[in-house]
Amino acid sequence: MIGKLTGIVDSITEDTVILDVNGVGYLVQCPASTLSRLSVGAHASLMIEMKVSDDAIRLYGFGSAEERDWFRLLQTVQSVGGKVALAVLSTLSPRDLSRALALGDKAMIGRAPGVGPKLALRIATELKDKAPSMLLGHEDGAAVAIAHAPRGPESDAVSALIHLGYSDARAAEAVARAAQALGEHTEASVLIREALKGMAR
Repeated sequence: MIGKLTGIVDSITEDTVILDVNGVGYLVQCPASTLSRLSVGAHASLMIEMKVSDDAIRLYGFGSAEERDWFRLLQTVQSVGGKVALAVLSTLSPRDLSRALALGDKAMIGRAPGVGPKLALRIATELKDKAPSMLLGHEDGAAVAIAHAPRGPESDAVSALIHLGYSDARAAEAVARAAQALGEHTEASVLIREALKGMAR
């Protein structure tokens, strides 16, 4: 199995990159967020998810282990395959996705191409309880530990609320609402205060 590839970017299309690793060109499908950080001729390192089927071997590449773990988790939902999971990650960053799941925001998930209202609802429902685990980077059910994900203010705030006795899902939802209201780059302490206010209302 291939878990990581490092080489020179040979060419880039709308949804794939050919990565030249010691003279061998690997065709890798990537979300838009990863492709936007690549340029032809540049050195690149991608975390790889390899899928083997009867008729093909497909490589999916990601700029971070966090994105790859979300890709895996999305496919635990019925009717979500590699193509749909890539579409979701091309539309929403891992942070936006975890916030959408915590809030049950199926409209935000439904912005991804190929994700209709029913599938968006299924993703929001089935993954809601797993969003806090992905945000905090610890293993829970189908969620895979995110060893390489930097902890941000939102994950610190969720962790603090969980230590205060709130459930994972309630803490994640309260912090997501606070972050939505206060905007990007809000400090953890401010998020915690706002989340506690929101839960007290």
